[in-house]
Amino acid sequence: MGGIGKTTLAKKVYENELVKGHFDCRVWITVSQSYNVQKILMSMTKKVYCENEMAPGQIDMTDEITLISQLRKYLQQKRYVVVFDDVWTSEFWEIVKHALPCNDRGSRIIITTRNDLISVSCKESFFDQVHKLQPLSQDKAWELFCRKAFQSEFQRCCPKELVKLSMDIVKKCEGLPLAIVAIGGLLSTKEKVPLEWKTLHDSLSSELECNPHLTNVTKILSLSYHDLLCYLKVCYLYFGIFPEDYSITSTRLLWLWEAGGFIKGKKGKALVEVADEYLMELIHRNLVQVSFAEFDYEIIRKYRIHDLLHETILSKIGELNFSQVLEAGNTTFHGKSRSLSIHDARENVFETIEYSRVRSIFLFNINEMPQSFMVKLFKKFKLLKVLDFEDAPIDYLAQEVGTLFHLKYLNLRGTKVKILPNSVGMLQNLQSLNLVQTPVRELPIEIFRLYKLRHVSAHSHDFGIKSSLYSIQGVKVHEGVGCLNELQDLSMIEANHHGVGLFEELGKLSQLRMFGISNMTTERGRALCTSIQKMVHLKILVVGSISEDELIDLESISLPPPSLMHIYLRGRLKKLPNWILELQNLVTLVLFFSSLEEYPLSCVQALPNLITLSLNQAYDGEQLHFEGGFRKLKKLTLREMKKLKMVEIDKGSLSSLEQLEIGPCPQMKEVPSGIQHLESLKLIDFYEMQREFVLRMQPDGGEDYWKVKKVTTIRLKYRIKGERYQIYKLGDSKLLERLQGSIWGDQTAM
Repeated sequence: MGGIGKTTLAKKVYENELVKGHFDCRVWITVSQSYNVQKILMSMTKKVYCENEMAPGQIDMTDEITLISQLRKYLQQKRYVVVFDDVWTSEFWEIVKHALPCNDRGSRIIITTRNDLISVSCKESFFDQVHKLQPLSQDKAWELFCRKAFQSEFQRCCPKELVKLSMDIVKKCEGLPLAIVAIGGLLSTKEKVPLEWKTLHDSLSSELECNPHLTNVTKILSLSYHDLLCYLKVCYLYFGIFPEDYSITSTRLLWLWEAGGFIKGKKGKALVEVADEYLMELIHRNLVQVSFAEFDYEIIRKYRIHDLLHETILSKIGELNFSQVLEAGNTTFHGKSRSLSIHDARENVFETIEYSRVRSIFLFNINEMPQSFMVKLFKKFKLLKVLDFEDAPIDYLAQEVGTLFHLKYLNLRGTKVKILPNSVGMLQNLQSLNLVQTPVRELPIEIFRLYKLRHVSAHSHDFGIKSSLYSIQGVKVHEGVGCLNELQDLSMIEANHHGVGLFEELGKLSQLRMFGISNMTTERGRALCTSIQKMVHLKILVVGSISEDELIDLESISLPPPSLMHIYLRGRLKKLPNWILELQNLVTLVLFFSSLEEYPLSCVQALPNLITLSLNQAYDGEQLHFEGGFRKLKKLTLREMKKLKMVEIDKGSLSSLEQLEIGPCPQMKEVPSGIQHLESLKLIDFYEMQREFVLRMQPDGGEDYWKVKKVTTIRLKYRIKGERYQIYKLGDSKLLERLQGSIWGDQTAM
């Protein structure tokens, strides 16, 4: 998707008059998906000689090696610029690069591609730069749209009655210049009346497919889809099941792909790990976008696709009978598709659904669930493999669910279901069970009959409890869980209802990749450590204590799981366990309520791959000194450090840090010393800091704190009368006045 913008930018540089005069010869080659290396080399040779002198005879008869040799010899003494536009494979560069000598004459090579992995693979040295084009900002997108849609109007301004519709249309384009220009151009030919524009807005999917003004957009957007291998195509089409602008967690998406049978097994890897590779491939091809959401001081990754790509997918899944979407205005169920997705439906939609061979059912934005639909669901959809009720308005699960013998995936996340019926024990093929954010507090003993079960996620957050050990709850499980030896994810279970027998059972779950346990007591620490050592594939570990005074004892692990990448510890620690220093693959370390008295940084600064370090009420000392190390750390969070007075950063430390979050830290009166050394820093967040702290961070104070080259946003966040108050960009001339009047003028604010 990014290829079009890159082509436009490269073309502007290439055709610039200054560029023309700066180089001895210029070559532009459009590569495309079906390229021929020999033909490209011949084209390069002709263009190089055409600008300067006659080319050697019989170029068309020359083989690849000779062409490379001739080009290299000729360009050795030239200052050249070569643009390879729309490159689809890294193999292309591996061949043509031999024709382009590095001659120390200021020559330049520009490559445009839609695939991030290709851009990285083309880097030959540290000095080669990868520039990832970003979508247009909202202001720039609006400016471009108005210039195209109202090109014949005075001052190219949008009439008031069309502003809202126009903004909605621009929002759909999500900063994609190709789409903005095409849709704006089409609208310039329409009457400037709301009805015409609303018609286009509501029928954009069919317009993209049929309207000659927009078919080029669809064709270009579809190129990346057609370049996918078959197994990636079906995974990509799955995004059409979800509503427009919908973000999905990786856990949900990967479990669904696995249940759908879309993942090809690889020796030594779990299917969900292969599925994650598929997702990364789609991201690198810029077909899937990554978004972030903050959740209990943690950043949760979610995934979505561009609205216009969503429109093209809807057309494709309808054509292939991959899935049918029922929504307001489209309530007729034809029964041909294997997947049924119901969006924002009224009761009559459910009444139209009759028996079919549907394998998957999804519900989105449903306000009311008719009792008749639930009865019909279990009676007539006997072949279901996927049942996704996330956030649906249901408060119970009928016993008849046990008749769905083929069911592999059951998602009740966000529902009000309190109890799982005993009949779930009949779901012999169930692989994934999602009970996150439900009132379910206990798993029935019948679940131990589900020998194919791989994923169980069953924790809930109480958002009414701010920053508390008790804000996360797990579920009770009976002893005997060790029989589920295919389990790869188990989170969260409660430990306080069991003796040592539970931990002996946990030690049998050697396939676990993700494990979470809450309500731990100190005396059970050794038994837990013994179990963790046997989880040789473990990547994510979450441990929470039963109370704020209870110590988490994890010292007894002598041989930690070598693949451990993410650790979340919630509760008091005597000190950081020594075995953490051995984790060469550790990426994330998050500590809540640890109240460490021993200095923590010396223990973790040497971890070679640590990217995120979050300390939340985790250290009772007065000073943190970053003296070195942390060479890959990108995000540092220091929250609720009540005794912390000073943070010092030496030059050379935290060299990769991009995001810094601090606060509330009531004793801290100064911005971290040495913050100007953080040359990679982009985002700074200060939460509910004291007045003295903010006054000292003003640029007018003469301090050079903000001489940080890449910082784009500095945010101050406060709660005033229960509401979050945010101030952006310290350059605001009225900032100090607003701070004094709005925050410290109200004594209740602090």
